[in-house]
Amino acid sequence: QVQLVESGGGLVQAGGSLRLSCAASGSILSINAMGWYRQAPGKQRELVASMSSGPSTNYADSVKGRFTISRDNAKNTVYLQMNSLKPEDTAVYYCNLRGYVSGRWGAYDYWGQGTQVTVSS
Repeated sequence: QVQLVESGGGLVQAGGSLRLSCAASGSILSINAMGWYRQAPGKQRELVASMSSGPSTNYADSVKGRFTISRDNAKNTVYLQMNSLKPEDTAVYYCNLRGYVSGRWGAYDYWGQGTQVTVSS
């Protein structure tokens, strides 16, 4: 139905930058929002940033001023530019899409496979 392919994770030193990308494909009828979540070892998955089709953006307090989310609607792709990275940003980052797909009633959440971001001190 929906495939989310993430790229751009890796290992970076503190203070460095990374850019994550997530391309959505499949039988997508409309997208309510796309965004990024992360999960560190032993912690719950948390919202990092999201962008609705409004568009409006929402950021976790811990990343405000450092991370920027953007979307290319024509390509159904969402990006996360991460600057001034800190060791506490280390986590698996998951792409999320909430929207309507062919053959299903209502809006559903879809997830990517996750990409590892590791920030060394």
